[in-house]
Amino acid sequence: MKVAFCTQDLQRVDAHFGWAKHIAIYEVTAEGSHLVELVQFSEGLEEDGNEDKLGPKLTAIEECAILYVAAIGGSGAARVVAKNIHPIKVAQPEPIESLLRQLENVLRGTPPPWLRKAVLKRQRQSFAFEEE
Repeated sequence: MKVAFCTQDLQRVDAHFGWAKHIAIYEVTAEGSHLVELVQFSEGLEEDGNEDKLGPKLTAIEECAILYVAAIGGSGAARVVAKNIHPIKVAQPEPIESLLRQLENVLRGTPPPWLRKAVLKRQRQSFAFEEE
């Protein structure tokens, strides 16, 4: 499954969704993870209530099951959830590598129902795509 991380420094989840300079997207399985894409944003990142800046970010994460953020506004969270992406807010900046290892461990064990559902949904989507 694909997982997105909002980051300013490319090392930690340390960015608000709307103000993130980067979104790092990883493919995560029980066996490991790897960077799939690094999306960079430079225009209109300031805190200004401009909801239009969320469009490119929502497009960038649309194939993801999970979005890690330092913070996210109510309307941003609603738009993320509407795309069936589970936003996870970290209490303090956390290393992306650490979060990846935690996810891999959860996937090796018994994931919570919402995560099992996300993994199965993504697997069905990619299987349907391969059949076409």
